[in-house]
Amino acid sequence: MTEQDRRAQLWAKLLAEEQKAPRSASRMSVLGALCVSELTVTGAGATVLSQQQHGDGDGQSPRRGLVHATNAVSTGLEDLQLTVGEGPCLDAFASGGPVLIADLARETARWPGFTPGALKLGAAAVFSFPLQVGVVRLGSLDVYRETPSPLSSGEVADALILADLATATIMVELDGHATEDSSWLADEHAEIHQASGMVQVQLGITTQAALLRLRAHAYTHQQELSDVARQVVTRRLRLTPDDEPA
Repeated sequence: MTEQDRRAQLWAKLLAEEQKAPRSASRMSVLGALCVSELTVTGAGATVLSQQQHGDGDGQSPRRGLVHATNAVSTGLEDLQLTVGEGPCLDAFASGGPVLIADLARETARWPGFTPGALKLGAAAVFSFPLQVGVVRLGSLDVYRETPSPLSSGEVADALILADLATATIMVELDGHATEDSSWLADEHAEIHQASGMVQVQLGITTQAALLRLRAHAYTHQQELSDVARQVVTRRLRLTPDDEPA
């Protein structure tokens, strides 16, 4: 079967599953379920990333919003990467190529912040594929297995096609919002950026340094970054210079 034939076959499967799904189900949720069945993985998640320029001129950092996850572990993996600022999703987004990790336990040196938490969540193998149109990257399609094992060459080929279908679905959603900016998909984490601004003003540091402080606090206290941000925004938590990570 040619790649074109397989692409048409997966598209037909997606449309067929969409017809059988509840009317409230989004195409992304149906696509996530299709990823799980076609790639023989435990869970899948799609994340949009957009480069956000800092107002203080210290460069750009990815802004992230979870589009869909098939289960709680997939959601946890996406949130964990946001909290520690590393992981296969970010690497796939940065490189524009797939990141294929058949045995996550061997990647402690590569992702010292992400790997222990991901293993604790129940992921033993992780695979990320960029969502992109030409040279423009939108995010990543991320899947995991609860036991160590590689994707077959056929599964990798299918994952690349499924990533293209996810990209097309997201582009339709973007068009529906009448904007070329994907940041509307990151509204779930708007409090993080608000909290970063508050910490920036309180401590007189850059936006990037403020975000690092929030991440460090979340990691040290074993909390999700979104929870720490909410505490800062609601003034239940105020970081001080003494909180600077070692």
